Amino acid sequence: MKQFVSFENKNIIIFGASSGIGRQTAITLHELGASVILVGRNENELKETVNLCKQSFNNISKVKYYLFDLNEISLIEDLIKKIVSDIGMIDGMVYSAGINEDIPLKNLDYKRIVKTLNVNFFPFVECVRQVTMRGNYNKGMRIVGVSSVSSILGEKAHCAYSSSKAAMDGAIRVMAKELASKGIAINNVAPGLTKTKMFDDFIDMNGIDNEAYIRSMKRQYLGLALPEDVANAICFLLSNESRMITGVTLPVDGGFTTSC
Repeated sequence: MKQFVSFENKNIIIFGASSGIGRQTAITLHELGASVILVGRNENELKETVNLCKQSFNNISKVKYYLFDLNEISLIEDLIKKIVSDIGMIDGMVYSAGINEDIPLKNLDYKRIVKTLNVNFFPFVECVRQVTMRGNYNKGMRIVGVSSVSSILGEKAHCAYSSSKAAMDGAIRVMAKELASKGIAINNVAPGLTKTKMFDDFIDMNGIDNEAYIRSMKRQYLGLALPEDVANAICFLLSNESRMITGVTLPVDGGFTTSC
């Protein structure tokens, strides 16, 4: 029987592979046969992702990591050139890097907004721009960004974060049209509440009886998502089986955005 989704002989870059959804996506892609290129700024966490890939599918030659701070936007071009020189042309890209600070509007200034955009949005656009340059990609390349339900339904103190994710959603609708002539598709996933380190940190700080958490879980009626749930959706959008899907933000939110 044919395996529904396979990434044999595919090179996939994962930005933000140090933890959470990015890490799990790397593991799942590796299990499905991909050569995964991990990018992040914490070497110890990247090495842990490598070890987890090895545990799930013992072919460590298909895992390579690069230390990189996405705030250094002007250096992304050199990073992509090095990866292509080292590994070969790219078949897929996942942008899972992101930060969030809960900042009420009265305390939100320009610098804090830019800090969020400098990780969540500006480097995303530049990574897409560079990886889609001639000679950097194979025909049929697919790109997936990790957005958020916060781009659709806001929460208090999430102005910078929600705006950065909404910017991603708007950008891919334009990029999809521009990249179609190159045979490249681009989509986002929009996770709801997902059990990542960001989620755990929120619970540690605010408690399980926090009003925002209780309200959100009532909306997310299929329950708390796991990183695997989001990684599976990402892998589908990276696969040839989704070849007719582009310019879409796919909710992976347990019903969050369908609730009243």
